[in-house]
Formats: sequence, C-alpha cells, structure tokens
Amino acid sequence: MTKNSTQPTSSVAPFVIATRESRLAMWQAEHVQALLESRGHPIRLLGMTTKGDQILDRTLSKVGGKGLFVKELELALEEGRADLAVHSLKDVPMELPAGFELACVMEREDPRDAFVSPHYASLDELPQGAVVGTSSLRRQALLQALRPDLKIEPLRGNLDTRLRKLDEGQYAAIVLAAAGLKRLRMESRIRQIFEPEQMLPSAGQGALGIEIRTGRDDLKQALAPLADMTTWLTVTAERAVSRAMGGSCSVPLAAHGRFTGTTLHLEAAWGDVEGKHPLIRATAQADHVTDLTAADALGVAVADKLKAAGAKVASA
Repeated sequence: MTKNSTQPTSSVAPFVIATRESRLAMWQAEHVQALLESRGHPIRLLGMTTKGDQILDRTLSKVGGKGLFVKELELALEEGRADLAVHSLKDVPMELPAGFELACVMEREDPRDAFVSPHYASLDELPQGAVVGTSSLRRQALLQALRPDLKIEPLRGNLDTRLRKLDEGQYAAIVLAAAGLKRLRMESRIRQIFEPEQMLPSAGQGALGIEIRTGRDDLKQALAPLADMTTWLTVTAERAVSRAMGGSCSVPLAAHGRFTGTTLHLEAAWGDVEGKHPLIRATAQADHVTDLTAADALGVAVADKLKAAGAKVASA
C-alpha cells in the first residue's frame, strides 16, 4: 500500500497537557511538550483559565489559596480531557486530592527571589516608606524583617501584569521569583538576586511538577526520563515543612533545601506579617538522603523545630 504523506505518522493518541494560559505557564507546558515529543510521544496542549487567574483583587490567602491555580486542571484530568498537568510546584497544594499524584519533578531553575525596579538597583537603595509589591505573605514577612520602614502592598496577576503595574508607577519595586523571569528570558529586569540568607525562598520555588491521575503507569514510564531526583528530594523536604505547618499560603513560611554530596541541608523560616512575633528560623540536615521518605522526615524535623521555637501552625 502506498503511504500518503498527509496521513499521521502514528496512530497513537496524543497525551494532552492541561496548562494555565499565562505566558509563563505556556512556556512550562511547551517545555514539557518538547521533551516528551523528542522521545517519540505525540502531545497536545489544553489551555485553561483558573480561578486563581481570574480573581485579582484579593490576596490568595483570602480567596482559597494555592489550589485556585490547579483545581480546573485537575478537573480536566478527572474528566479525561487531559492526561497530565504541568505546575509551578510552589503553586501546588501540599496535599493532593485522592486519585492524583505528582508523577515527575523536573530539574530546578533558580529558586531565589528577584528584586525588580526601574529606578533602584537594590532593596537597600529604596527610600524610606517606598511601596513594594508582592503577592506573598512569605515575602511580606521577610521584607519587613529586612526593611521595616517599607510599605508592602498586594500585587496579583501573571508575570506580565505585575511588570506592567510596576512600569506604570504603582510600585517603587516588586519581588518576583527569579525562575519565571529567567525562563521567559527577562533576566534584564532583575536588579538584585536575594540570597537565601537574606530572603529564604518558598517551598518548591523554581521547580516544575507534573500531576497525573493515579494508576497511569504509561504516563509514569513516559515521564521518568524527565525527572530530576536531586530536585525531587529537595522539594519533598521543603514541602514537608509546609505541610506540617498547615500547608497554605495563609501562613508566612519559607523552606529551602540544598545538597552537599548526599547530605541534604534544609532551612525554614516562619514570620508574622502583623509584626507581633520576630522571624523564627530553623535548620537541620540529614546524611544519605536518597529516597522521598527520608526527605519528608527531614522536613517534619525542621517543622518541629519551628513549632518548638514558637511558630504557629496555620488553622484549617
């Protein structure tokens, strides 16, 4: 039989990736698409708008938290309209609904925070009382610890929206995840990178997680080459801290891990945006962390230290 060049080269149904439609989310989904297609898996994207993208006049802690960015994507998985969802891991709730799992955590981009300003080169250069925008209670607490004289104002919207609000003069500076700016080749907007000693990152920041329905062994097999176990172990420990402390964006909490050989060092910080309690930090390390159970246990140990020092667990 003569081959028709217009026919598909494969009869295999494509995997469908559910993704938010912001420019950064689409970059992330297209990145996963390219990696899977290079390994012979046909892929189709399903762009979606989530409630987290629609509700921009209130902080996440007041309208439902991180889950607002993933619920619609999970519904698409549950209904069979999509096979996998690509998330910024820092936006993924610490507890996934029954029937869902993280099947892959990919190599991490820069996990640190970035200071962005059209007029000032660093946080130290900001004048007293300057307005700084952030959507994160964690960043608010850490910024107030560094510069209690600043005025911290809420900042919602996708990356491009936040930068536009900055350029319109609504803020003297804003703080963003360095990873998003780097992925979109917008490094030139970064004026200062905050080292973890100054401003500890959010659990999972800079990492991409891929969520699937449980029982999809075909997807696990396809995604296995994309996984980075060093990142997976690190973010598992970070997320365990957050889970033990209440696991929501209603608590100002940071957690950051790093490996030295097979030793995982983990630091966390708990803050109070109302200024009633000083910033509390805790650290721990574990040798030969080679599985997710050991990484999780390290996170719980650090959370226990935070609580022993006076940090409060978020209420349900």
